[in-house]
Amino acid sequence: MTTGLQRRVSTRLAFLAAGMAMSAWAPLVPFAQARTGVEPGQLGLLLLCLGIGSLLAMPVTGVMAARFGCRRIVLASGFGCCLVFPFLAIAPAAWSLALALFLFGAAIGTLDVAMNIQAVIVEKEYGGALMSGFHGLFSVGGIVGAGGMTLMLWAGLDLVAASLVLAAIVALVVAFAGPHLLRDPVPSERDAPLFVVPRGAVILIGALCSLVFLAEGAVLDWSAVFLTSGGGFTAGQGGLGYAAFAVAMTVGRLNGDKLVHRWGGGRLLLLGGLCAALGFLSVVLAPSPWFALAGFALIGTGASNIVPVLFSAAGNQKDMPASLAISAITTIGYAGILAGPGLIGFVAHAFGLQLAFAGLACGMLLVAASAGMGVASSRSSG
Repeated sequence: MTTGLQRRVSTRLAFLAAGMAMSAWAPLVPFAQARTGVEPGQLGLLLLCLGIGSLLAMPVTGVMAARFGCRRIVLASGFGCCLVFPFLAIAPAAWSLALALFLFGAAIGTLDVAMNIQAVIVEKEYGGALMSGFHGLFSVGGIVGAGGMTLMLWAGLDLVAASLVLAAIVALVVAFAGPHLLRDPVPSERDAPLFVVPRGAVILIGALCSLVFLAEGAVLDWSAVFLTSGGGFTAGQGGLGYAAFAVAMTVGRLNGDKLVHRWGGGRLLLLGGLCAALGFLSVVLAPSPWFALAGFALIGTGASNIVPVLFSAAGNQKDMPASLAISAITTIGYAGILAGPGLIGFVAHAFGLQLAFAGLACGMLLVAASAGMGVASSRSSG
């Protein structure tokens, strides 16, 4: 019989595997561009295939989990990621890479929703805050996946061999998670409709997630540009901004459950939004490049626990079944990541990157203000 501890460990392993698989693609991008011979603009369209695959898969995952249980969905999508990943390293033409990215995105999107549904159910059974820790393992997986692939390639391992090793490791993590994942769907959600239009608190939570994902995507895509174009950093140092953000976010998430227990989800939402807004303003007003670097760390610290708190709130709302709510919120939130680079680029082109970052500070203030609306008022669940 599966114990609560085994179930929590399995959920953490699912998040770890997803983080590893998702981030391991990043070091392959330059190789994919060189192999297919596409221009930067064409590469952007190819990368969009990954997001489209995720967006199409996410809305139906909630229904699948409600009908078949989280275990089957996590295992199928997790192993699916492992099967498709090596093709990202060998796809010889733009069309084959686009297809591989679409399938990889669909598998990642399905895994993302299914593991968050699992996390919500496990957190409810536990009766305390767990969501930040789960998402912290995703961040750890991101560091391990990207770092592991980079180290293997730096050590001279063949690109295909490195991708096979990474896929095998992720498959092992998924396999270890499998036996103690939730086998049966929630009885009350077994007959959930195929599609439900998001409503009530779900729309608000989804919009807030979208704002946070937009901010995270902006740091990923634009921090290096900001630091190198006017921040005084060299091209080789440009990645330090995202590194500071990612490390701060990981540390914040690994300690987030304690903070939720101590302060409650609502207060953490308030403080996190204010901290992230202060970070963006620090970047904009930075008198030195190192001050801007500290600002990116502040953004990571503030944003680290906002999404986990919102996902816990999604599991506790009563407007629609939890599995469908998680599916809808993940889809809405992920749209922020897809729209982010283009939106920030448009504002930066028209008014400057500093003003674009100042606008993100205002978005984080809106997240902080939502704490007064009771979106995440429960102390135990975040």
